[in-house]
Amino acid sequence: MPKLSYWKNLALALAIAAPLATIGCGKTVGEAIDDTTITTRVKTAMLNDPGVGGLRIDVDTFKGVVTLSGRVKTQAEKEQAVALAHMISGVVEVKDALQIEP
Repeated sequence: MPKLSYWKNLALALAIAAPLATIGCGKTVGEAIDDTTITTRVKTAMLNDPGVGGLRIDVDTFKGVVTLSGRVKTQAEKEQAVALAHMISGVVEVKDALQIEP
């Protein structure tokens, strides 16, 4: 049986491993990159808005659905954070888990 070259072995290993890697997390590589981009854009928008305490807000994205969590000072800040997230390209839904500080 002839030996396969190093590059053929590598290509075969990648062809087998790539689909398995995406099954484990429930996302494709493209979705993971898109979600990371969305998270970064939402967080940047919040940091650039003086009406939103961006450092206190956590942003998580899964398949375009953004979840905001953490603490805000006022209802207005909460509403502004949600509105900013909605404005970002690629966001399909925003889940609000923000809490107003007493």
